[in-house]
Amino acid sequence: MSLLGKQNGVTLSLEGKVALVTGGSRGIGAATVRLFRQAGARVVFSYRSAEAQATALVAECGGVELCRAVKQELATVEDGQALIGAAVAAFGRLDCLVINHGIWPPHDQPIATMSLAQWRGTMGVNLDSVFGLVKEGTAAMLSQTPVSGAKGHIVLVASTAAQRGEAFHADYAASKGALLSLTKSLSSELAPQGILCNCVAPGWVVTEMSAGTLSDPEASKKALGLIPLGRAADPSEIAGPILFLCTRWAGFVSGEIFNVNGGAVLVG
Repeated sequence: MSLLGKQNGVTLSLEGKVALVTGGSRGIGAATVRLFRQAGARVVFSYRSAEAQATALVAECGGVELCRAVKQELATVEDGQALIGAAVAAFGRLDCLVINHGIWPPHDQPIATMSLAQWRGTMGVNLDSVFGLVKEGTAAMLSQTPVSGAKGHIVLVASTAAQRGEAFHADYAASKGALLSLTKSLSSELAPQGILCNCVAPGWVVTEMSAGTLSDPEASKKALGLIPLGRAADPSEIAGPILFLCTRWAGFVSGEIFNVNGGAVLVG
């Protein structure tokens, strides 16, 4: 019998593993939680204010024996460290860390008049808390015996703005740009120790965060006009690549910036 005849299909399995998804109650985060559960992982996810959505997602994903929601502000290094502690306490280990949370101040703000409070607020959520998550998450992964494959996976969710900038949103673009360098630095440091770090960089995605822009005819036309595919992504189309990067099929992928943007980076 041929090799193909023996197979029952290719699976993206995370059976026996535990994942933490930050900002998991809505949008890309919620789609990622659902997909990781379908792949067999037990999942912990954080939320800040969407308690009803978080509770419903836990129930949808099999209840607290398989999925846990943690209410956690993520604005400081200490916040990130606390969330790792809660995730490990929930299921006893951590195999996949998906850092998805972030803020994008929706109003246009020229750099000449941007307040220090806005700059520091964006950096606190989008960067400082990430340091706390990576620091404690890495320590947890290094202290445990792997279930299978790599000792751990870290996926940072950045943005196309990280690569080509975004006028009037310099704080957001700078914070996400830092994640690209962090990905490469962590890969160089951690891959020899069995932890693979990669980055997914989405373009426009249909989420609550982008609703204001995408619902405005003029703004939407401008945004979508830069995307060769001519549309914004569904959150599940971002969750898929995130899942792939945490499976054995990505076992030789480290330090990559995975663009998921309908070709937008190619046009400027």
